[in-house]
Amino acid sequence: MIRRVKTENGWVRGIEAADPRITAFKGIPFAAPPVGENRWRAPQPCADWEGELDACRFAPISMQDTPGLGTDIYCREWHVDPEIPMGEDCLYLNVWTNAKNADEKLPVLVWYYGGGLQWGYPAEMEFDGERLARRGIVVVTVNYRINIFGFMAHPQITKEQPDAPTNFGSLDQQAGLKWVKRNIAAFGGDPDNITIAGQSAGGGSVMSQMTCPANKGLFQKAVVMSAMIRSPYGGHSIGGPMSMEEAERKGEKLFEMMGVSTLEEARKLDAKFVLETYNKFAGDGGFANRFMGAQDNIFNVGDPMKLIVEGKCADVQIMAGCTGGEFPSMLPAKSREEFEQKVKEIFGDRAEEFLALPEANVCENNEFYAKVNGIDCTVKGILGAKKASADTKNHYCYKFDPDIPGWDNPGTFHSVDLWFFFETLAKCWRPFVGRHYDLSRQMCNYWANFIKTGDPNGEDADGTPMPKWEPYTNEKPCEMVFTGDGPVADFSQASKFEKMVTDKIMEQFK
Repeated sequence: MIRRVKTENGWVRGIEAADPRITAFKGIPFAAPPVGENRWRAPQPCADWEGELDACRFAPISMQDTPGLGTDIYCREWHVDPEIPMGEDCLYLNVWTNAKNADEKLPVLVWYYGGGLQWGYPAEMEFDGERLARRGIVVVTVNYRINIFGFMAHPQITKEQPDAPTNFGSLDQQAGLKWVKRNIAAFGGDPDNITIAGQSAGGGSVMSQMTCPANKGLFQKAVVMSAMIRSPYGGHSIGGPMSMEEAERKGEKLFEMMGVSTLEEARKLDAKFVLETYNKFAGDGGFANRFMGAQDNIFNVGDPMKLIVEGKCADVQIMAGCTGGEFPSMLPAKSREEFEQKVKEIFGDRAEEFLALPEANVCENNEFYAKVNGIDCTVKGILGAKKASADTKNHYCYKFDPDIPGWDNPGTFHSVDLWFFFETLAKCWRPFVGRHYDLSRQMCNYWANFIKTGDPNGEDADGTPMPKWEPYTNEKPCEMVFTGDGPVADFSQASKFEKMVTDKIMEQFK
């Protein structure tokens, strides 16, 4: 087993995982600490170290609200430890490998966590890379700066460093990926067979990396989970880039709230004070007052989803999907008259056609109409558009829709599929039973196969073939549905309702 590795900056020693055939290397620095003058700056080169770095514990998580203090579902699920170390010095990554020597050239997964670019960290329980590593994958999870520390913008920052005026968290992700490209061979990985993957804001980060012009050739495949978030009713896109002008105006207001007038002063402020001020600024406005990336035309050159549809992205294979119950798109109305007026504003000449559909006439609690899984429609629209173009790659679509046990009856809530893809159900408090574990094993198999070859198909652990997962095309729209009874390939054509809302989503990319 590889337990000791020489990286470009020095030797690191890992620790055996629960399965001693796997070595975990935790807390490997890939950039200089982003503190002091490096706050709100692109990641700087990591310094060399003497001797051997003990890589047996996760490094501090990025500055964010203290995990585990709330009562929401995520505090019950995995944000459970209020004592987890946290700090600005956070640019570290983690590696799991089952390689016995450095020349095995195993396929590599680079994982970006989600959390709205405001919260999250690689040390979350569900992101344990051991089960994938047992399947012959070298797993790398990358920490990056988030919220105000990762995505701050201000005219003074732009003037001082026009080559990297914002999107520091995205640049951290990119730096981690480049570190993998340069160093992963020493861990038994193949630097020419890299898949980048992420869920929610992590999936949005994957799309941002896919559409960054400087990333050509750095990876070969991409997995975008629960991140193609568009509504047919309003164009809402979580994580879509704001303009630099808007981002800089927010930065100016924050400087005022922090009581500073210069970037030099702001970089000297206590990190906790900066975060507290940012939280006051964000208030109760959801994501409206938060920093989530801006179009700087250097790293971020536009709306990633639109660029992917246009083919202005890395020429790689894509696996994408969602859960059955997350973020439904709805058209709220308190009366039928109000609803019909909204439909006319959105669908124009096709309003009457839309209103005649049964799905458009469902009323829930006298308030919401025309409920649809906007993410599912967006994924199918984007993958279908790519295959309808000159794209010769095979892309794969999925939906996660089993029963999820627990006293809270949560349904297939946003992020619950992470337990399954990483095959870490045993760490969860929920009373999963055998068929859930069977589904998780198969999902992890599909994922590992895609990471290895770009084709998710293969055999289950007992040697029997798993249900065939075919590429997605408009002519043969295969969606692998992960149900409580196992994977089922669904080739159903979209209903007229789904086609109309998908068309409305895709209009946003024209």
